[in-house]
Amino acid sequence: MFAYRHAFHAGNHADVLKHLTLVTALSLLQKKETPVWVVDTHAGAGMYSLKSPLVRDKAEWPTGIGRLWQAKGLPQEFQPYLDLVKAVNRSGKLIQYPGSPVLIQAMLRPEDRLRAFELHPSDIGPLQRCLGGAPRQIKAEKKDGFSQLKALLPPPSRRGLILMDPSYEMRNDYQHVMVSLRDALARFATGVYLLWYPKIGRYHVERLLRQVAGLPMQQLLHASLTVRGPLKDGLGLTGSGMIVINPPYGLDNALATLMPSLVRLLGQDTRARGSVQLAQSPEEIKTALGLVRPSAA
Repeated sequence: MFAYRHAFHAGNHADVLKHLTLVTALSLLQKKETPVWVVDTHAGAGMYSLKSPLVRDKAEWPTGIGRLWQAKGLPQEFQPYLDLVKAVNRSGKLIQYPGSPVLIQAMLRPEDRLRAFELHPSDIGPLQRCLGGAPRQIKAEKKDGFSQLKALLPPPSRRGLILMDPSYEMRNDYQHVMVSLRDALARFATGVYLLWYPKIGRYHVERLLRQVAGLPMQQLLHASLTVRGPLKDGLGLTGSGMIVINPPYGLDNALATLMPSLVRLLGQDTRARGSVQLAQSPEEIKTALGLVRPSAA
């Protein structure tokens, strides 16, 4: 059950897409004074040394954050995310990578709140030490993040961002995602939900996207990044996607500005591509998720 460690993939192309979306969405929500409650259902260890064996043996970060680290002339929309990564690498050398809870913690205003959950016995201790914030504002617990949504939603401020990025190590992770999303939307229909998914295992991913399309929602944003074509054996992570339910105003334009640079810098072969689509009607949502072809003009 606990074979997966996020450290295996820390700072790779999927992390870059996920964390760019997270940082941009949260910054847009914070334009209003009302407190934002953030829930990270699968928080991981918080901080990852790029020299540790868990990270080094996989070495995926050089083709992810490593390519952005020294890039010149990037759109300004990259800067908030890159500034947060640079803040934990004060020597100017890229030696560690902040996970989602550390990024969120750095962005919190005094009135905001973070609840981070992690079940892995090797990650919960480092996570709690990483955060170490005021007990009322930041809390990291060894609990199932999906089940905890029932107690946390809706938040008192009625403004919240929920990040869901399970490992999908177990096949039933896909089912748990959908059960949790349906229940969360029933409790907190106006929340901002960020769901990460891997481009791996075509059947399971397509089924997940079809189920997402059937959820009761008013608006959906789909950001998709493919960095390479499939290997000969059909295995391996070819890219990832971010599904944002109730995206903050302006998120679509920001991610659309970022995507060409992501494809150019993170692409590994000629099949690299990316897209950002905002959808509001059921048919538009299916199209945005790639379930139907767009109708001819």
